[in-house]
Order: sequence, then structure tokens, then C-alpha cells
Amino acid sequence: MDAQSSMQLPSLFISHGAPMLALEDSPTGRFLDGLGPALSRPRAILIASAHLSAARPVFTAAPAPATLHDFGGFPRELYALRYPAPGAPELALRAAELLRDGGFAATTDATLPLDHGAWVPLLRMFPQADIPVVELSISPQHDAAWHYALGSALAPLRADKVLVIGSGGFVHNLGALDWSTAAHGPAPWALEFATWLAARVRAGDTVAATRWLTHAPQAQRAHPTPEHLLPLFVAWGAAAGAGMLLHEDWEFATLALHAFRFDGRA
Repeated sequence: MDAQSSMQLPSLFISHGAPMLALEDSPTGRFLDGLGPALSRPRAILIASAHLSAARPVFTAAPAPATLHDFGGFPRELYALRYPAPGAPELALRAAELLRDGGFAATTDATLPLDHGAWVPLLRMFPQADIPVVELSISPQHDAAWHYALGSALAPLRADKVLVIGSGGFVHNLGALDWSTAAHGPAPWALEFATWLAARVRAGDTVAATRWLTHAPQAQRAHPTPEHLLPLFVAWGAAAGAGMLLHEDWEFATLALHAFRFDGRA
């Protein structure tokens, strides 16, 4: 590894699971508790969330973004939580410029809050909420290769101590959840998909992985809609190369809570 790459932060893909991740003791919660302190402290965080969708890339640009509780039916304690991290309007502008240079019609929006795909995992990783955060939208009308290129355009930020994160779900089928226990093992079809995709990520095989919808077994069943998988490709594009599997967990049989680290190495 050259000196320049060694100074860069990695990029990360994390699976945020259900919003109760913010409160409950769980394997994934404990993993995230340890992940933040294990990293070199970032100057800022740029997080692509499955829960912010837009036709073209948009970055949050509020100096103090609000905490959005974009879910229903959970305990009152969850709605009382706030993640008062500062925003980073200058970073949002720089990131948008990088995307425009890469051919993307990117914008910023100072009215957007942080949705739970951003603040829930960050609350576990960086509970002090003292690192500036910018959130990036995903665009489900575009494919994985488009999102990989989006991440690639943001790669220069890593050399400026910006931690690029994709927050989604490695397998995400809410319609097939097994409610018998949160710790239920994976459904066979879900495991088949996750095993295939994890192998592609660990091998750095972006050609096959970005064609997951037609190449992966059980693809449509694992992701009836693609928004929770697309943040993986943003994170992967930001560092390229082979991914390192950091964490593997399952909830309700069809939520895979895998996490990967990308360092830009083959």
C-alpha cells in the first residue's frame, strides 16, 4: 500500500436493521458499539441511507440537521431519542461538486433531516454525536453500477478524513419476516443470496455484483425493492477493490445484517 492510500479512511457498508437497533442489546448493536472506536477518528461522516430517495443525488446541508423518526409502532423511548450531530454544509457543497464533475446532477438541501438509516447506526458507532454528518440520497430508479460510479466520484473525500458509509441491509425482505424470534436463523433462500453476494464482495468482483438482479440466486426475493442494497455500491465505489466482511448477523430470518469494510485494495 502506498503512503497516500494508508492515510485514507476506509469506506463502510453497514446494515441498520430495525430502528430498535438504537436501544436494544443485540449482536449487531454491540458490533457497531465497537466499530466506531476502532476507526481512526473521522473529520466528518458522509452516509448514504436507504431511507432517503431522490431522482438525482441530494446531500443534507443543514448546519444542525434534525432527527427524523420515520417509522411507526415502536416504544415511546425510541421516539425520545435524538442524534444532535452538527451538519457540514461545506462538505455537502464539496461532495455535490465532486458528483457534478463526475457527471451527476447533484444538489444540496438545507431542510433535510437525518433519517433513521443514518442516525440509528451512528448513535451506536459515535454516541457522542460530535462528528459532523452529511447524508446522501440513493436513487432506486438507477442500478447498482450507477451507484458504484456515484461512490467512485466521492472517493477523494477519504483522503480528507471523511468516513463514507453506506447504510442499508444485505438481505431485506420485510414481507417474509419470521416473527417467532429476532434471533431466528436465515431462511435458506436468504442465505443463498447472501452467500453469493458476500463471495462477490470479498473477491472484489464488481462486474458480477453490480449485475446482482440478474446474476444472484434468489435476488428478487432477497430484495423485492432495491433501496436497501444500493448503499453497498456507494460504499464499495468509494474505495473499490475487495471488501472485508466485518460482521454477519440475521434477524427474523430475512434481515441480513452484514457489514463490510473497503480499503481500496485488490
